Amino acid sequence: MKLIKNSLYCWFFLLYSLLMSSALLADNYQHVKINQHLEDTQKSKEIETINVTGVRRRLTQTGVLQDSIAKTEVLTQAYIDNSQSASLADAIQNAIGIRLSNECSMCGAKRIMINGMKGEHTNVLIDGIPMHTMISGFYGMDSVAASGIGSIEIARGAGASLTSPEAIGGTVNLISKNINKDILELDLSSGELGYTKTSLVAGMVSNNGDTSATIIAQYDARDQFDGDNNGVSESPFLENKSAVINFSHDFSYVDNFRFRYNQVESEVFGGPMLGQTTSTISSALESVNNGSSAALFVDNDLRNLYLGQPWQTSEWVNTDRKELSSTWLHEFAGNFNLTTSVAYIEHEQDSFYEGVDYFAKDTMYYASMRFNFDVNNEHLFTFGSDYRHERMRSKSNVLEGLDNFVSDSFNYITQGVYFQETWTPTENFELAAALRIDNIKADFTDPTKPGTEINETLWSPRVDMRYLHNEQFISRLSFGQGYRAPLSFFESDHGILDAGKGFLVEVDRPERSYSFTYSLNYDADKLSSTFSIAHTAVDYLASLSENAQLIPVLSQLQGTAKVTAIDLSLNYQIIDQWSLAAVIEQYHYNSVFKSSFTIAPAEQRASLSSNWDHKGWKVITSATWVASKDLSEYGYQGYNRADGTDKKSTLAGAYTLVDLKIVKAITDKLSLYFGATNLFNYSQASNMESPLMFDQEGGYDVVYIYGPLRGRMAYTGISYDF
Repeated sequence: MKLIKNSLYCWFFLLYSLLMSSALLADNYQHVKINQHLEDTQKSKEIETINVTGVRRRLTQTGVLQDSIAKTEVLTQAYIDNSQSASLADAIQNAIGIRLSNECSMCGAKRIMINGMKGEHTNVLIDGIPMHTMISGFYGMDSVAASGIGSIEIARGAGASLTSPEAIGGTVNLISKNINKDILELDLSSGELGYTKTSLVAGMVSNNGDTSATIIAQYDARDQFDGDNNGVSESPFLENKSAVINFSHDFSYVDNFRFRYNQVESEVFGGPMLGQTTSTISSALESVNNGSSAALFVDNDLRNLYLGQPWQTSEWVNTDRKELSSTWLHEFAGNFNLTTSVAYIEHEQDSFYEGVDYFAKDTMYYASMRFNFDVNNEHLFTFGSDYRHERMRSKSNVLEGLDNFVSDSFNYITQGVYFQETWTPTENFELAAALRIDNIKADFTDPTKPGTEINETLWSPRVDMRYLHNEQFISRLSFGQGYRAPLSFFESDHGILDAGKGFLVEVDRPERSYSFTYSLNYDADKLSSTFSIAHTAVDYLASLSENAQLIPVLSQLQGTAKVTAIDLSLNYQIIDQWSLAAVIEQYHYNSVFKSSFTIAPAEQRASLSSNWDHKGWKVITSATWVASKDLSEYGYQGYNRADGTDKKSTLAGAYTLVDLKIVKAITDKLSLYFGATNLFNYSQASNMESPLMFDQEGGYDVVYIYGPLRGRMAYTGISYDF
C-alpha cells in the first residue's frame, strides 16, 4: 500500500500522457500516411547530393535513440585515461553518486553502489544491452577492461533505463569506442606492487565508411598488498586477460548491424602472502590436505605473524566469461525506426574460500525489440518488449554433504513490455512518461525448494521531467518504481566460509522500490554546477541473517529500507589551460537499511580535482576525503585476539586519498607519463587497524572493512597512437 500511495503522482502523469498520445496518434495517422511518400521521394533525391551519414549516428545525433531525459553523468575517454584506469572499477570509483564498495579483504570482491543503494541494485549495460548476470557483479567489475571504452554513462534512480527495470539504484552503460578512421593505439605501463598494464586498440574503417571493425586486447595485473606485514594480504593478487571484437556495417542508408564478442579470463588470490607465507597459489590450495593449525597467528593475535596453514586464510577465484551480442537498427521512415538486439553471456566461476569450494556456471539469453516513432516535433513514442532467461547452477563438494545446505542454483525468466512518450510542448519543457509490465519467474532448483518461489506480474511506472528556467538553469525531476528478484546467496555473502554450517535460502518475493530524484544544473561561461537529491525506499530488501542454529540465511527484511543521497558538484575553468572541480556528497540511511549491510558504506565524501594542460604537459591531481562514521550502527563487532579480548574499534576515522598523474607529449602521437594512486600510501591496515577479525567465539573473518585496503601504487608508462 505504501508503494501505491507514493506512486499516485506518477500514475497521474502516465495516464495523462497515454490519453494525449492516443488522441495525437488518431489525429496524425492520416497525415503521416499521406506525407510518407513525399518524404521518401525527397529523401531519395537528397541521397544523391548530400554527404550520407550512417543511420545509427544520424539518429543518435538527433536524439531519437535516447533513452530518457533523466539526469545522466558521462565519463569521457579522457577522464578514464587521466585516472589511469585498468578496469571499470577503477574508472568509476570517484564518480559523483558512485561508491565502489570493497566487500572482502581477501578476494577483493567489489560492488558498484549508485545513490547509496547496494551493489546488487546496479545494472551494467554495454551499448545499452544488459550484459551482466546475477553472479558476475562481485568480480566482474575488476575484470571489465577500460581499453576500448569510449565513454561511461551513469543514470541514477529506479527505472533509469527502459531495458533495466531491476536497476533500483541505477545503471552504468559502457559505450564502445566509435571510430571513423583507421587507428592503432598502444599503451604500456608498470609500477609498484606488481602493477602492469598492456593494451592494444586496432581499428579499421572501409573507404566509404560503411564498415568498421575494432579489436581490443588488454592484460593487467597487480600483486598482493600486506599493510601490517603479518603475512596475510588485505588486497589480493589480480590478473586479467581480455579480448574484444566490435564490428559495425551499414547495409544501406537505413540499416545498421553491430556485432560484439568479448572474452575475459581473471584470477584472484588473497590471504597468505605469495613468496612469504606460501610459495605458490596451487601449494596454498593443496595445503588443505595438511589439516588445520590450532593457532592462526602468533599469540593468537591477528596483528602478529601468521602461523596457520596457508589454506586457512586462502581465497581464490578463477573466472572465465564470454559475451556475444548483436544489434540491428532499421529505419522504416524518417520518423519511425526499430532496434533489435540479442545477447548470450556465459560466466563460469571456480573458487576456494578458506577450505570451502564453490563452482558456479551462469548463462543468460537476452532478446529485445524497440520501436521509436517520432510523431511530430512535440511527441516521440518509444515502445518495445524484451526477454531474459538466466540459468545458474552451483555446486560445492564440501557443503553438499551437510544436512542444512540448500543450493542457490536457480532459473530466472523475465518477459516485459514497455511504452514511453516523450512530450516537448515548448523549448523549455520536456516530459517523458513510461510504463513497464514484467512477468518474472524465479525458481530455486534445490530439491528442498519445490515449486516456483516467485511468479508475479509487476507494473513499473516512471516519469522524467526537464525544465529550462533560462539559459543558465535547468531543473530535472524523476520518479520511478523498480523491482529486483534476490536470487543468489552468493550476492549477499560470497564468503560461505564455515564448512560446518552451510547456508539456507528463504526468499519468496521480489524487492520492490520507489525513488525520487531532483537536480538543478547551472551552466555559465566558466562555472558549472549541479545540485541533486535522491530518495529511494525498498520493501522486502534481501539481507543476510542467522537462524537459531547460527546458520547463515538469505532472507528478506520486514521493514522499509530507505536512503537519501544529496550531492553538489562544481566545475570552474580558471583559464583555458587550468580547470578545477569539487564534489560534496552526503548519504543518510535509516536503521532498517543499515542492518542489511555487511560492509559499512560511506556516509560523507568530498573531492577536489585539478586539470592543467599547457604546451604538451598535463598535470592531473585529485584528493578524496571520506568522513568518519560509527560502525556500531552497521553491526560491527570484532576482536583482535582469538580469545575474544582486545575489542576492535567501532569508530572509522576520516581519511584522504591523493592521486597524481603527469603526461608529457613527446610528439603528436607519442606520450610519456608517470604518477601514483594513493600518493601518500594510506591504508586501513597500515594507518588504522586490520580488516581481519575474530568473533566472540574465536571464529575468524576478513570483513572488518571501513578504509582503503591498498597502499600507494606509483607507475610510469608510454602511449603511442600510430
